[in-house]
Amino acid sequence: MNKSKKTVEYILGFAVLVLVLWLGASRLASPMLFFKLVVGIGLGYTLTRSYLGFAGSVNRAYATGSTRLMRTLMYMFSLSATFTAALLLFKDPAADFDLWINPINFGLLLGGLLFGYGMTFSSCCASGVLTDMVTEFPKAIVTLIFFGLGVFIGFPIQRSAAWVQKSWFHSSSFENGVFLVDWFKGGPLSGYLAAVLLTLLFAGIVVACSFAYEKKRKSEGRLHQVPAEALQDNLEKVKVEDFKLFSHQTYQKLFVDPWSLATGAVILTLIFTSLMAVTGAGWGASTPFGNWFGKLLYSFGVDADALATFTKGSADPFVNPFFSIPSNVQNFGIILGTAIYLLTAGKLVETAKSAFKLHWWQFLLFAMGGLSMGFGTRLANGCNVGALYTPIANFSLSGWIWFLMMVLGGVIGNKLQKKIYDKLS
Repeated sequence: MNKSKKTVEYILGFAVLVLVLWLGASRLASPMLFFKLVVGIGLGYTLTRSYLGFAGSVNRAYATGSTRLMRTLMYMFSLSATFTAALLLFKDPAADFDLWINPINFGLLLGGLLFGYGMTFSSCCASGVLTDMVTEFPKAIVTLIFFGLGVFIGFPIQRSAAWVQKSWFHSSSFENGVFLVDWFKGGPLSGYLAAVLLTLLFAGIVVACSFAYEKKRKSEGRLHQVPAEALQDNLEKVKVEDFKLFSHQTYQKLFVDPWSLATGAVILTLIFTSLMAVTGAGWGASTPFGNWFGKLLYSFGVDADALATFTKGSADPFVNPFFSIPSNVQNFGIILGTAIYLLTAGKLVETAKSAFKLHWWQFLLFAMGGLSMGFGTRLANGCNVGALYTPIANFSLSGWIWFLMMVLGGVIGNKLQKKIYDKLS
């Protein structure tokens, strides 16, 4: 792309940012909704600029052998759990926070398996499909529609089935899940020190296994470089003597060059901790997709009470204004954050153009991936942020079990996907 066209994108990017913040501050009904918008923008910007996503942890490892993203996620989980411990210390975790201590049951196992399987075919997860709405729209819109369908048809099961709602095990503070801190209540810092150390141990085991896997792939000659990781590695550092505040090089460093995975992990941890501190709850992304699907049906004339009866929930998500619901605002903010980064980096047009080179049969795989992920989230009470990241950061044992099942589902899905692509490509 020529320089003048990129300049237009730069200007448009900052104009969009200012406009969005102005509209959010002046038109959203409450400061909390504006906070959710800012959080969403931060999440989308960071995920995109650092090439950090949850689905890639398995997909990259299977396709290339690189486990750098997997190891980065373990670093982020450990850091987030440590920060969360500081928030919870000297408070009543069950009363003062909405901790996501999810049940451990057959629904968690099957849901994690289905989610890992589905994210292979769509190459994204719940947060990833939102960033992909900007970067890979054709794939993302198909995935999102069927993701929403999967969540929607899973609502009645999630809200009524004992094998999804009831936990096989529980700890003293929570009746329907295992809060790791409860195992060490008599220890230092009311058990939080030991819970953090246990989280570090679990993460360390994953890191050790990741290195072993990568070493094996390298010895077999099957370790390949991930383009995004190569780009992150090869960025030039600005020399002090060459620094000029108003220069192309400075703009490049401030707004264009991708962040490292570690930088992305630290920033996401800070955003997550801010979210916990302000709202008392963590990060979720998938439930709104089912509500959006129901709202779509409502817009085509389906009765709101009938939708509520089917989903065994409230009609409010289907009839209330879209931007009056905090989770909707936050998810929409993720899309905006992605667009703002790509515009201010001068990459939006170039990125969008490359997303349309697809075969018809790939859309069937995207649909299958979205449906599998969406339905899986209802069985497991969350996605990679709602059943993995937030629970682990909240010291829920369920998050680590989800992780194992998600990886297993991802491996199965990647094996099948490879056979399909080899046959049809």
